[in-house]
Amino acid sequence: MSEKVFRLPDLGEGLAEAEILSWRVAVGDTVTVDQVVVEVETAKAAVEVPVPYAGTVVALHGAPGDVLRVGEPLIAVGSGSDSGDHAGASGNVLIGYGTSADQPVRRRRATARRSTVEPVPPGPAAAPPAPSPSPSAVRVISPVVRALAREHGLDLATVRPSGVGGVIRRADVDAALAERGAPAPGAAAAPATGSRSDVHIPLNGIRKAVADKLSTSRREIPDATTWVDVDATELLAARTAMNAALPESDRVSLLALLARLTLAALRRYPQLNASVDLGRRQIVQYGRVHLGIAAQTPRGLVVPVLADADTMTTVELAQRLSETTALARDGKLPPGRLTGGTFTLNNYGVFGVDGSTPIINHPEAAILGIGRIIDRPWVVGGEIAVRKVAQVSLSFDHRVCDGGEAGGFLRLFADYIEDPVRALAHL
Repeated sequence: MSEKVFRLPDLGEGLAEAEILSWRVAVGDTVTVDQVVVEVETAKAAVEVPVPYAGTVVALHGAPGDVLRVGEPLIAVGSGSDSGDHAGASGNVLIGYGTSADQPVRRRRATARRSTVEPVPPGPAAAPPAPSPSPSAVRVISPVVRALAREHGLDLATVRPSGVGGVIRRADVDAALAERGAPAPGAAAAPATGSRSDVHIPLNGIRKAVADKLSTSRREIPDATTWVDVDATELLAARTAMNAALPESDRVSLLALLARLTLAALRRYPQLNASVDLGRRQIVQYGRVHLGIAAQTPRGLVVPVLADADTMTTVELAQRLSETTALARDGKLPPGRLTGGTFTLNNYGVFGVDGSTPIINHPEAAILGIGRIIDRPWVVGGEIAVRKVAQVSLSFDHRVCDGGEAGGFLRLFADYIEDPVRALAHL
C-alpha cells in the first residue's frame, strides 16, 4: 500500500496556523476525493478541509485542540496502488489550495489570493461514517454546541449523538449534562458544596487574534473617548414608517439604519475614515468606507466588514448585514470578509448596557459605539416627557483628529438620530 501525506494547506490572508476543532473521520475509514475530513479554526474563521486523496486513513496528525502550522502533516491516506489517487479530483479550491495533485505550490498560493470558493460537500456515497468511541470521530457542526461542551468541561467523545450521520446536537449535550447532574443551560446554579476546578481556556484561534489586535491598539494608538445621550424616539418612528412601506424581504433593521446614519456622518467628517501608516509617517484617509460591524459569536468577538458600504442603499445595507452576521455567528465567513475595515460600528446595547469606551479596531482611526435604547425622562419643548434615549460614544485616534473634529462627528451623528429627516440631505 502506498501512502500519501496531506499537509495543512495555505488558508490565505497570511494565516500561518490553525487549530484542529474536530475530525470527521478516524483511522481505518475509507475516504474519497474532496471528502471533508477535518474542521479547523484559524484566526479568522472555522474552515472545513477536504482531502485531495482517495483511500484508507492511515494516520491523523493531531487531536482536537492541537495547533498545526501551514505545511505540517495533517492526514495520511493509503491506497492500493501508486497511481490513480487523484482520479476524478474536482479541482475545488478551499481558500488556498486545490484538490488536484498536479497543481504546483506556486499556483496554489496564487489561487489563495483569487478564490474563496467553499468546498463541495461529499454526496451520499461519501458520507462520513457513524461515530466510534474514538475521540477523533466526534462530529459537531454547531459552534454553539462546541462552546457549551467546553464551558461545562464535557468530553464530546462521551456524548451519544442523535443527529443525522452521527452529528452531536445541542439536545445531546444537554442530556449528557443532565445525566451527570450539571445544571441545564440558563438554569440557576446550585449552591457550591465543595471546591471547583480551575478552567484553562486556550488563547488561540480567533480569541488569540482578537487579543493580539486589541493589545496592539492599546500599545500603539493614543486614543480618547467622547460620548453623548441622544433621543432616538424619532428614529424608531421613522424605521416603523419605513418598514410599513416596504415588502417584508426589504425591511430594515435598527442596526442597518444606524449604519446608514454613520455613513452619512462620515461623509461630512472623512478624516475619521482613516488609519496611520507609521512606516511612511502619514495618515491615510480612505476614499471608500469599508464598514466593520462588531459581532459576538460563540468563538469570540469578530468584526465582519461590509466593503464599499457607502455605495449601498439602506435596504442593501440591511440585507448585507443580515447575511454577514448570520455567517459570522456560524463561523462560515471567509477570512477575506473579516479584514480591510476602515471604520467600525459597535452595537453594545444588545448586551443590555448603556455605555462603553470601545477599543479601536487597529489600525483604524475610530470606533462608534451605541448603547441600549430605553425609556427615560427627557425635556421636550420645555416640558419633561418619556422618550426613547440611548448613549452613543466615539473612541478616536488623537493622532488623526482632535477633540473638535471627533466631537463634531459624534454630535452630527446624534443629530441625525434625533432628526432622521435632516440626514436625508447627506444620504
